[in-house]
Amino acid sequence: MNQPTLFDQATLNASTAPTFDGQTFDYSQDHSRLKTALDRVAMLMRDGKPRTLREIADGAKTSEAGASSRLRDLRKPKWAMRYNVAAVDSEKVSGGLWLYSVTYLG
Repeated sequence: MNQPTLFDQATLNASTAPTFDGQTFDYSQDHSRLKTALDRVAMLMRDGKPRTLREIADGAKTSEAGASSRLRDLRKPKWAMRYNVAAVDSEKVSGGLWLYSVTYLG
């Protein structure tokens, strides 16, 4: 039996890391960009402060559509586990304006 060593950890992490999906997703073209945006959104939202999509987009240096998509990603179990997300909450403020907040485990 081949058991991974500490030196194999980076390879192990890369091979078991979740990836994005969808009909039009192309790993070579999309993964790095989407993962970077997801990292930025997750880091920005770590303080638990409610934000609009515009505020998230500005803070994470992505588009509003991208920020919305990354929040949806954080709701998916594979990404929630990776980022220790307990919940992604949304609250309608008025008209079409919503506030989003992320609660983290621990």
